[in-house]
Amino acid sequence: MILTADHLSAIAGTATNDNMRSTVAGLAKAGVGAGLERPHRLAHYLGQLAHESAGWRYDREIWGPTAAQKRYEGRADLGNTQPGDGSRFRGRGPIQITGRANYRSFAAWAQKLDRRAPDFESDTEAVNTDPWEGLGPIWYWSTGNPTRASLNGLADANDLTMITRRINGGTNGLADRQARYVRAALVLAGYGATEVRRFQKEAGLTADGIAGPKTLAALHAKLKAMPVVQFSVTTLPSAGTPAAPSAGIIAALLALFKSMFGGK
Repeated sequence: MILTADHLSAIAGTATNDNMRSTVAGLAKAGVGAGLERPHRLAHYLGQLAHESAGWRYDREIWGPTAAQKRYEGRADLGNTQPGDGSRFRGRGPIQITGRANYRSFAAWAQKLDRRAPDFESDTEAVNTDPWEGLGPIWYWSTGNPTRASLNGLADANDLTMITRRINGGTNGLADRQARYVRAALVLAGYGATEVRRFQKEAGLTADGIAGPKTLAALHAKLKAMPVVQFSVTTLPSAGTPAAPSAGIIAALLALFKSMFGGK
């Protein structure tokens, strides 16, 4: 399958929006390098993003500031050492990159991937421009989380609880994360997002519509056996930066020129 924003729309149960398109653009640019073309990993990745962004509704932290947000100020563990850093480096992106140190780390990672990447430490709003918004969660999944190691191993083990701990720091919203993972897994497996009973029936399980341990294990096994997911070659350009033509467009233009002017 080729992943599109429509698949994310099905997972979220809402209309396709720009935040979904940003996520797909990020995967098109770096998903394969991060190992997220494997369906069982992608299901966990998308399920977590769906929870963190409320179904791709939000791409930045809603700022009060609340009492908890005020505590961002002066957080040395986040690199917030200057007055105003708490608000300046608030959570941005579908997985909410937070703190000066994380903005700096994401910038260094992104600049290795693409030399055109902005300095997010000095231009914080650029995190919410494309393709960087969709690359932020890939950075976090790959190396930006507290362990500085890819979460793919946990996805390979189907350990949703530990993935949640790496992203959340605890298990807040675990039930919703699991529900969104199930929706993502079903969509990637070719089912409707709510077709638990149909999947159970076809997998030889009791068709009770409850995604319990046996159903979760069967979904994981099915996804592991599936071919890799392809990501659309259509990416969104970074703000102010012209998009590079895709290989398909270049090939089509060459064919046109040859038909017009000849050549081998």
